[in-house]
Amino acid sequence: MVTKIRERSQITLPAEILKKLNLKPGDSVDIDIEGDKIILKPVLVIDRSQAWFWTKEWQEMEREADEDIKNGRVFKADSYEELIKKLNS
Repeated sequence: MVTKIRERSQITLPAEILKKLNLKPGDSVDIDIEGDKIILKPVLVIDRSQAWFWTKEWQEMEREADEDIKNGRVFKADSYEELIKKLNS
C-alpha cells in the first residue's frame, strides 16, 4: 500500500491496516528504522505507577497464584484473627 506524507510530516494508515491490527485512535506505535524501512509496531504503554505488575518476578508470582487457585490450594478466612491463625499453623 502506498500513502503520501502530508504537511507537518503526517501520514494516514489505511483502514485495512488499522482493522487487521485492531488499532484505534489514541493507540501508541513504536517507530523504528531497519535499513531503508520504517517499521511501525503497536505497543501498549503502561503507566509508570503500574509497571511493577508487569515485571518478570511479579508475573511469575501471578502464574503461581493462578495455579494455586486452579488446584484448590486456597482458603477463605471469615476474620482477620482466623486468617492469622491459619497462616501461623
